[in-house]
Amino acid sequence: MTIQTPTANDTEQGEWVLTLVCADRPGIVHTVSGAVVAASGNIVELQQFSSAEDGNGGHGGGGRFFMRVHVEAPVAEDVMREHLDRAAVQLGADWTLDRVGRPIRTLVLASKAGHCLNDLLFRQRSGWLPVEIPLVLSNHPDLAPLAEFYGVPFADHVVLPETKVEFEQRILDAVEEHQIELIVLARYMQILSPELCRALAGRAINIHHSFLPGFKGANPYRQAHGRGVKLIGATAHFVTSDLDEGPIIEQNVVRVDHSKSVKELVAIGQDEESRTLTEAVKLFAERRVLLDGSRTIIFR
Repeated sequence: MTIQTPTANDTEQGEWVLTLVCADRPGIVHTVSGAVVAASGNIVELQQFSSAEDGNGGHGGGGRFFMRVHVEAPVAEDVMREHLDRAAVQLGADWTLDRVGRPIRTLVLASKAGHCLNDLLFRQRSGWLPVEIPLVLSNHPDLAPLAEFYGVPFADHVVLPETKVEFEQRILDAVEEHQIELIVLARYMQILSPELCRALAGRAINIHHSFLPGFKGANPYRQAHGRGVKLIGATAHFVTSDLDEGPIIEQNVVRVDHSKSVKELVAIGQDEESRTLTEAVKLFAERRVLLDGSRTIIFR
């Protein structure tokens, strides 16, 4: 099965990134590289991984093969797709082909905390993050000036039990209207419904601090300070209906000690959250994240 993505004009030529997933078997690299050569392409970089497990921690003979290939090809996209499709059919593979560096259309959800949103918008503007953000949606108006500073449209809607369905439909409408490929929860402090989680499966990324599940609820940094924590970190993961338990994309940690105040711990934690979320988004946008059941394969 091939997954279609927005692409440039078919007559253009250039660099492509291919991702491919199939049942593990001999000859996969030979088949794929043969298709690339047949399309007059040159493999610049190739990363692969064979999983002996079934993607959920078992060893039931369900091994999968994962591949990411960077290709230079002096042919139009439709020619490259034609050759790769033949190989994918032969392998029974799911695959994607995209232009290297094409900005991924991204919808950002936010609440009141602006550190993650600011980092995403700054790095997008600086050219480090290959995303295009046509809209920020929030359940509070607080971050409207930040979005305005970066020239990104912003809309806020009050989310209460009686309006949650309406707001989640607004998210789905925005996904369709703006051809969204990735949804980023930049400290969006609302739990998504199971129905929305299913609709966004594999293309929504969330961030949370490393204190979970030890310090839940209000003021986790104050709780952590009271216990004398020595490590502060953050985890970026795909959104699932199991709260904060989706497949992990990126994690970071920094060491702290007794000299840090609660305010300093918050600042350190927010830095880690911003850094970790932005890195996860970058990995996704560069087609370096492949799902393997309840975990991820990351090609750096």
